[in-house]
Amino acid sequence: MPALLPIDALLIAACAWLVLGIAGLVAPRNLRFISKTLFPLGALVGMMVGLVALGFLGESPEVAVLAIGLPDLPFHLRLDNLAAVFALLLGFASVGISIFAAGYFRKGEGTAPGLMCLQYHIFLASMLMVLLADDAYAFMVAWECMALSSFFLVTTDHRHAEIRRAGYLYLLIAHIGAIAILLSFGVMSSGSGDYSFAGMRAQSLSPFWGSAAFLLALLGFGAKAGLLPVHVWLPEAHPAAPSPVSAMMSGVMLKTAIYGLLRVSFDLLAEPLWWWGVVAMSIGLATAVFGVLYSTVQSDMKRLLAYSSIENIGLLAVGIGLTLIFHAYRMESLAALAMTAVLYHCLAHAGFKSLLFLCTGSVLHATRERSLGKLGGLIHRMPWVAWLALAGVIASAGLPPLSGFVSEWLLLQSFLFSPGLPHPWLNMVVPVAAAVVALVAALAGFAMVKFYGIIFLGQMREENLKDAHDAGPWERVGLVWLAGLTLALGVLPSTVIGFIDAATRQLLGTGLADKVREHGWWMLAPISPERASYEPLIFLATIAAAVLLGRQLVRRLYHGRLRRSAAWDCGYVFQSARAQDTAEGFSQPIRRIFEPMFRMERHFPTIRDEKPYYSVKVEDHFWHWLYLPVARLAERGSRLITRLQGGRIAIYLLYSFLTLIVLLLVARP
Repeated sequence: MPALLPIDALLIAACAWLVLGIAGLVAPRNLRFISKTLFPLGALVGMMVGLVALGFLGESPEVAVLAIGLPDLPFHLRLDNLAAVFALLLGFASVGISIFAAGYFRKGEGTAPGLMCLQYHIFLASMLMVLLADDAYAFMVAWECMALSSFFLVTTDHRHAEIRRAGYLYLLIAHIGAIAILLSFGVMSSGSGDYSFAGMRAQSLSPFWGSAAFLLALLGFGAKAGLLPVHVWLPEAHPAAPSPVSAMMSGVMLKTAIYGLLRVSFDLLAEPLWWWGVVAMSIGLATAVFGVLYSTVQSDMKRLLAYSSIENIGLLAVGIGLTLIFHAYRMESLAALAMTAVLYHCLAHAGFKSLLFLCTGSVLHATRERSLGKLGGLIHRMPWVAWLALAGVIASAGLPPLSGFVSEWLLLQSFLFSPGLPHPWLNMVVPVAAAVVALVAALAGFAMVKFYGIIFLGQMREENLKDAHDAGPWERVGLVWLAGLTLALGVLPSTVIGFIDAATRQLLGTGLADKVREHGWWMLAPISPERASYEPLIFLATIAAAVLLGRQLVRRLYHGRLRRSAAWDCGYVFQSARAQDTAEGFSQPIRRIFEPMFRMERHFPTIRDEKPYYSVKVEDHFWHWLYLPVARLAERGSRLITRLQGGRIAIYLLYSFLTLIVLLLVARP
């Protein structure tokens, strides 16, 4: 009996997810069966996907053909190292999210549990099929299944109008992106009729048509990823969705768009032009700055994380752009370094952002509050969630020794080692871009301090927070799993690079693993130890030793006795929760420094107000600059069409008569 091929195992996993989803319809109202049986089984399938992908890395591509499409249009599938890296991300991230979901979902939260189970597992299966698709037809079918299933998940609590609006906006932008992707595939097929990716690789496009395909792909995949200016759905859809869905969308679904952009830019389009990288890097820098600035001024915890995801997607686009520049100029070692940073950040962001979204879900269930202004002091009521959220916060802020630091450090090394580009203009721009990336990293740390401090530290701002409860057993297991992934990616970077290097070699022809292995698994030196190196295990051991020695020193100084007293209050005895810094007050310096970046509406208290209050509402300029004018234009066009359609039969006959006269005049020789 022949051994089971990895691509066959992944197809079985996709079918298993579909079967689990359909099983939810057997007893759609039986929450216990669905949450305690089907979701944990989905986590086991995710573990299988992750392990199969991990074991496949470094192997030769495998192909398969499924005769389930239209006549003479079968699905072509292919598992290569690039797809395996993202399947690894999907599988391991879905383990923690699915286990958390087993304890998260409650009755009476919109969609019936069985139907939500179906949508959730179709979402997982369709993302896996996107990664395996090897032709435009299979890719677009899987892509649309992913979009539709995630739309229904976003609108789970469809009783609220704002959630329905967020879902429709997401679906609209998703289909605009899908049209751009379809046009990109059409350009790459060059009218040959060969819709397979193998046929597209064989095409030799002119610089004009190659650039058209790349720009369409950047628009299409950027719409799904959240790049400017097609980002507006993301801050609306992520807060509207249930927290496990938000975690899956931010941690995993956004990465399928990055996968698609990598597939087109480095695989299907063989010869990139240097200015493609400049465009991608410029859009990425604008997106990262925009996302991090808006995350610092948010007062809704899930919206803050949504804008933080925009920032991280911007950094990924910056890395892709830098890789394109290096690859176009045949600077392959630097291209490999930048590509490694991109792939590493995909894995890191999947772990820590999923962890943070799930932590907000636990807070939301325990308090029924999403507003930062009504939270605080939850570390005393929710210690498990608080300490695990701290791991995600440290990683998201880009601090060692967790995963976010490694990927951002590699990206900065790509910039620092870049002098010597053939184009003098690029030699001037790249250092400026590096400075912007450093600014984004600093502001991301500011946003994470605000997120964690306002929610978990200080005093409770509302009386009902005293009734908050910690996460349940299932939720804790899911959070611990994702925190463990975040820690492993942070302290074992050389090992991780050894796995993902196969994808880098596939796309660029060279990798980073051999250089990294020269200095041992405990040290990360992408170029040479003399120029830059990082030893995460030593860093972690130093932190742990400092904490332990500090505790022992305190105990010796105080001879084991503990003294408790009130914290120093600066001489102000009337301390209460209202004396704490609010979310708006915390971000006031950012709003003032970068005021032109925000559209703000302020309400100032007056002596006539019975209950005076001050509020500030921050809005997105793109709504008023781009989307509202387009909406007004579309509304005027629909009114005109309505007028043309409404009338008497004589008016319609007049339209037909005038059209006939015009056609006769045009056709006259």
